[in-house]
Amino acid sequence: MIYGERVRLRSVERTDIPNFVMWLNDPDVTEGLMMYLPISTAEEERWFDGLAKRPAEERPLAIDIRSGDDWVHVGNCGLFNIELNNRSAEAGIFIGDKTLWNKGYGTEVMLLLLKHGFETLNLNRVSLRVYETNPRAIRSYEKAGFIHEGRMRQGFYRRGKYHDILLMSILRKEWDALERA
Repeated sequence: MIYGERVRLRSVERTDIPNFVMWLNDPDVTEGLMMYLPISTAEEERWFDGLAKRPAEERPLAIDIRSGDDWVHVGNCGLFNIELNNRSAEAGIFIGDKTLWNKGYGTEVMLLLLKHGFETLNLNRVSLRVYETNPRAIRSYEKAGFIHEGRMRQGFYRRGKYHDILLMSILRKEWDALERA
């Protein structure tokens, strides 16, 4: 497990499936995600069963927060599309428990995920895509050190309109500078 001050990242377990189904069927949660269709428990179980076929470093991590002496599952994150020859990966995250939004958990999780990517997996670059309509996520990524590097104009369609997708990244040397600051 990967521990932070208020959060930990752990392997996803079958017992997490009901939370994922609940969160990924909530339009508020999926507003910032590439998912836009409802999912069933059976679909999520098939997704979980397929995790073992993925490279270990590309398997998603469950996000837990400390609640007294216990840990409570609140979302997931991960690194994917890892390119070993380029030492790069894409990052993804969502906090499914809406009562925890705007409390800094997303930033803390992203910082832990970056530490894992740069210090454990020896990556040089971590990038992500974020919808321009998701200012909360953009602000969180900026706090974690991500730099805006591009825009996919009208890259996604939601509720009858086209919107831009922002491209952001952070390099190992930028991460190192933040860690020393």
